[in-house]
Amino acid sequence: MAKETSKFRLLHIMIRVLHLERSIDFYTRHLGMSVLRRTDYPDGKFTLVFVGYGNEKTDTVVELTHNWDETEPYEIGSGFGHLAVAVPNIYKACDLMRVEGVTISREPGPMKHGKSVIAFIEDPDGYKVELIERD
Repeated sequence: MAKETSKFRLLHIMIRVLHLERSIDFYTRHLGMSVLRRTDYPDGKFTLVFVGYGNEKTDTVVELTHNWDETEPYEIGSGFGHLAVAVPNIYKACDLMRVEGVTISREPGPMKHGKSVIAFIEDPDGYKVELIERD
């Protein structure tokens, strides 16, 4: 089976968001992603916005799905864990985000049972984003 799947790759992670512009602001301003494309689907009453760090042809991206008629926050559920983003200086990144009002649900510091320095923040819909310090 490995031969048949050798050209497979992860394209995107989709999350549903209640306030699209707040989510775009979070992922672009606080995490440094770029809006790669945005498409409105009037017949389906939804918008898809793809954000990421690179070209969709080579990099995995995040798909923000906004259903126009949704008024209640989504239930994240117990199966979803988090997205992970590498940052060069986790303490500085968290300090800057804290000033901007980003929720930091786990302050930066060494990971339990490991050596990585991590922190957790939350996007406007409560999705967890793990920051991992990497050069």
